[in-house]
Amino acid sequence: MKKDTRSNAVIVAVIVLLLAVVGLAGGTCATAFWISSEVGRALGPQIGSGSKVGILRIEGVITSGRAPAGGSSGTVYSEQMASLIDQADQNQSIKAIVLRIDSPGGSVVGSNEIYQALQKVKKPIVISMGEMAASGGYYVSCAADKIMANPATLTGSIGVIAQMPDISGLMDKLGLDVTVIKSGKFKDEGSPFRPMTPEEKRIWQDIIDEAYGQFVGIVAEGRSLPVEKVRELADGRVYTGQQAIDLGLADEEGNLPDAIKLAAEMGGIKGEPRTVELFTPPTFMQTLLASLPQSSISVNVPGLPNVSNRPVLQYLYVSP
Repeated sequence: MKKDTRSNAVIVAVIVLLLAVVGLAGGTCATAFWISSEVGRALGPQIGSGSKVGILRIEGVITSGRAPAGGSSGTVYSEQMASLIDQADQNQSIKAIVLRIDSPGGSVVGSNEIYQALQKVKKPIVISMGEMAASGGYYVSCAADKIMANPATLTGSIGVIAQMPDISGLMDKLGLDVTVIKSGKFKDEGSPFRPMTPEEKRIWQDIIDEAYGQFVGIVAEGRSLPVEKVRELADGRVYTGQQAIDLGLADEEGNLPDAIKLAAEMGGIKGEPRTVELFTPPTFMQTLLASLPQSSISVNVPGLPNVSNRPVLQYLYVSP
């Protein structure tokens, strides 16, 4: 009997421990892991002495806040990125930062939160543009000291978009209706169950124009360009990296190794620069979900814009 009791106690203790691990590790971890090019392995927060270039990556759609417990692939969360930026700035062995961007942009708020975090950095920052650094991806780039782009990079897309689907025609065909009880005439503005009124469109155009003016101001300040010139360029179109350089939206041609070399020079590092890459490690739940078999059935609609059941302001390039 005593043996059974001890066994049960051990089982309970193990279950409690596992639940604690899932609860803690399943949350969001803002502490950076570091990968050093010198040894090619994760070193943890202590990365040793010596001058280095820190590398951060914005790869995916930008959104505000922090990742859910289960994680979300292809999304960059502003809270995690801001934390990594601050850690790179505070670490004494990192003398300069390279921000590698491959993103179509995303949330207006998320892009601005990352931009503000970069603005606080006291070290040189060099942007390395990958396949795409458009809209919000370009917005955050304007906080850097130098912007390097591949000639074929897609960048620019300076503008704001809010998408509000209207399925009222489909509902009429299906014989469906929605009853809305509201406290004010604008409480359901942007509802997908009815067309927007002219007055609602004017309200949202004012909101878009305000966010657009902020974007134009950020570009004008960051690139030392007249506001009038930025407005001419900021019609929502994308530019190639070469076009961006010619127009003053980027500084020079180059890939990631070139950006690392330039950042090292700006940070006063002599000789071949050493690098350290900062990232937020995957949570327990992310690791667990990644190990599960994936369904072979997927639905992908190319070019489908990011729509939701509520209007969201986005610095987002919507691909054709």
